[in-house]
Amino acid sequence: MNEKRNLTFYLGRALAYFLLTGFAFIMLFPFLYMVFTSFKLSQDVVRVPPRLLPYSPVQREVEGALQTIYALDVDGQTYEMVLTGERAEVGQFTTPENLNADQLRASTQVGQVLLRETTLTGEVVTVNKADGSSVTFELYSAILDDEEAVRTDLILVSNPRLSEFVAVDNPEIITYAVERTANKSEFVQFQIQNYQSVLELDLDRALINTTLVTTLVVAGQLVTSIFGGYAFSRIEFRGRNTLFLVYLGSIMIPFVVLIIPMYRLMVLLDWQGRMVSLIVPWIFTAYGTFLIRQFFIAIPKEIEEAALLDGCSRMRVLWQVFVPLSTPAIATLAIFSFLYAWNSFLWPLLIIGEGNVDNHVLTLSLIRLANQFVNEPNLVLTGAAIAILPPVIVFVFAQRYFIEGVAAGGVKG
Repeated sequence: MNEKRNLTFYLGRALAYFLLTGFAFIMLFPFLYMVFTSFKLSQDVVRVPPRLLPYSPVQREVEGALQTIYALDVDGQTYEMVLTGERAEVGQFTTPENLNADQLRASTQVGQVLLRETTLTGEVVTVNKADGSSVTFELYSAILDDEEAVRTDLILVSNPRLSEFVAVDNPEIITYAVERTANKSEFVQFQIQNYQSVLELDLDRALINTTLVTTLVVAGQLVTSIFGGYAFSRIEFRGRNTLFLVYLGSIMIPFVVLIIPMYRLMVLLDWQGRMVSLIVPWIFTAYGTFLIRQFFIAIPKEIEEAALLDGCSRMRVLWQVFVPLSTPAIATLAIFSFLYAWNSFLWPLLIIGEGNVDNHVLTLSLIRLANQFVNEPNLVLTGAAIAILPPVIVFVFAQRYFIEGVAAGGVKG
């Protein structure tokens, strides 16, 4: 009986892990595709069907020049071939029996041959269409690729201009195909230079600006929230609770309502277009003050009283007692502040503008990059990867504190 229960338990756990792993992969796939695409060549991004890994064409030196190698089939065998630079009209033929008079290109083709190697026989064939009308076609004579005798019953379906390919090891083997759809010989190669190219497009400066702004905003919000949380939780003064409710109620004011007053204030202070306008207005946060206050309230008063009896000042009690005990809450606030400051777009767009490249943050530079390289999505996604990776790394290393903070906040609140 116990063995049956153990088997059921382990099977249930295995099924749960399998389902969770599958859902995790589905959620992570867009991120993985973006990262892998950032290492691709531009022509590899638009390939159909798409591929996850980055591929690069095989290139070899042929007749003193570096050329792309194609793998093409000729008479049932695959050869390594290169472009000659020549183009020729290739006739694609069918027969009266295989002809689709209503949709000529839908006819079953019996072969193709260079149009200059064919001749008109002077004969015609009349075929009836589905609507009862008839159409007349001229007949050609030619030797098809897989035949030796001359056929005189060929009808021309189409005559596209195709690129000429020649075998690397045997110049006598020649074939014709569409260069765009020809099968290239490829291998997996990560284009690391994409990151260097993107960083050289002023994205390195934007990365430094974003790091500076984010660091100062996070530090400012932590300091003001810690002081505010301690004041609202431990210091008795008249109107404390009313003031806290009013301060907390500011969370309900939509940002769009504050845009014009804040913008006019920045203009009045002559901070328009300067990075200080991205920092100072955001170092105060009602949510952060509320979060820290809730943690400080849960700390027993006896600890604070014992520290004060030992001669500690309130400042020392705050930084040596309350702050170490509130590490999960502070880490949670730091993560939220970091993500908000790092991904901020609307306010930098309004107060900095697209033209002030020297003070751009990453969100603005990504818009400029997308407009500049609209035909090279690999470089656009490279910039997106540069912008996304730091928050991901921060969250991975701080997720333990984040989870502890959210869980403890839900219990203590």
